[in-house]
Amino acid sequence: MAGPNAGYRGTEVMSQPSPIKRRISRQIHVGGVPIGGDAPIAVQSMTNTETCDVEATVAQIEAIAAAGADLVRVSVPSMDAAEAFREIRRRVGIPLVADIHFDHKIALKVAEYGVDCLRINPGNIGRESKVREVIAACQDRGIPIRIGVNAGSLGKDLLRKYPEPNADALVESALRNVEILSRHQFDDFKVSVKASEVFMAVEAYRKLATQIEHPLHLGITEAGGIRGGTVKSAVGLGMLLMEGIGDTIRVSLAADPVEEIKVGFEILKSLKLRTNGINFIACPSCSRQNFDVISTMNELESRLDDVRTAMDVAVIGCIVNGPGEAREADVGLTGATPNNLIYIAGEPDHKVSNQDFVDHLESVIRDRAKALEAARAEREANIISSTH
Repeated sequence: MAGPNAGYRGTEVMSQPSPIKRRISRQIHVGGVPIGGDAPIAVQSMTNTETCDVEATVAQIEAIAAAGADLVRVSVPSMDAAEAFREIRRRVGIPLVADIHFDHKIALKVAEYGVDCLRINPGNIGRESKVREVIAACQDRGIPIRIGVNAGSLGKDLLRKYPEPNADALVESALRNVEILSRHQFDDFKVSVKASEVFMAVEAYRKLATQIEHPLHLGITEAGGIRGGTVKSAVGLGMLLMEGIGDTIRVSLAADPVEEIKVGFEILKSLKLRTNGINFIACPSCSRQNFDVISTMNELESRLDDVRTAMDVAVIGCIVNGPGEAREADVGLTGATPNNLIYIAGEPDHKVSNQDFVDHLESVIRDRAKALEAARAEREANIISSTH
C-alpha cells in the first residue's frame, strides 16, 4: 500500500499568484495532507458505493485519487461497514475520512483500523463518556475530527428555537460541537456548516470564520446534478474563496465522484488558488474558425485527462484573438489559412494542417508537460541543494 499522502501534490502553484488573501487558520494534518495555515486548499470527494462492497469502493477511491483528490470520505454506517473499511484502508494510499453518526463504537473501531480523520458531530454521539472515549482514541492516534453541520439535520432544540434552518442555527450548532471538543482539550479539528441554499451556506461560513481559528471545510450540500450542482457550487464556493475563506472543499454532485474533483479544481484554478493539470483556454467558435474548435477541445480534454502538470493550453479557431491568447500560454493553437500555427512557450513554433492535427497537438502538449516537469524538478533540486 502506498503512504497516507500518496500522490499529494499540494505544493503546485499557479504561474501567476492569486490576489486573494486567505483567512489565517490553524493547521491540522489529515494523514500526510496539511489542512489550513498556509497549505493549499485541499480537494475531496466521497464514495457513493456500498461500503461493504470492498472491491467497488476501492475501485472508486482509486479513480477519485487518480483525478487528483487529496482526501476521500467514506460512509461507515455499521460495524459490518467498519470491518470492510479495515480492508479498504489496507488497500488504498489516499487519506480516508470516515463519516459516522450516532454510534461511538464505530468511530472507535475505524480509529483502530487506521482512519485518517473522523467526520462526526460530538453532540450526536451520545452521553459525555462516549464522546470522551472517541476523543481519547483520536488523541492517542493523532486523528483529527471534522465537525460536520448540515441544514438538513439540525438538532430538535435548534429547530424549536429557529422557525426554520438558517445561518445562525448552523453556526450555533457548530459552536456547540466546538465547545465539546475544546472542553476536552482537543484542538485538531475542522468545521463545515453546509446548506443546499447558497445564501444560507455563505452567510453561515462568513459568520463562523470570524469566531474560530480552525480550518473550514466548504461545501454547498446536495447541490444537484452535474450542470445545476456545478453552477451552484461555483457560485457559493467562489464567493467564499474570493473572500479568503476555506481550507478544503467538496463539490457535492449527484454524479460520479470523479466529476466532483474535476469541478473542484476548475473552481480553484479559475481563482488561481490551485492547479491540477491543464487549464484550457478555448473560444466558443464561430464562422471564422479554421478548424472545428468544439470537436478538437472534446478530443483534447478526453485524451489529456491524465496530465497533472500545471500548464495553460490555448485553442483558438482564428487569427482575431488566437495570437494574443497563444502568446500567453504554454502551448497555443491559432487557426489560420492555409495552415494553423502552433505556439510553444509563447513563441510561434511551427505550422500544422487540419489533417490529423489533434494527434500532433496532443504530442506537442505532452512534450511540453514533460519539459515543464523537468524544469520544476531542477528548480526544486537547486532549492534543496542551496539549503545544505
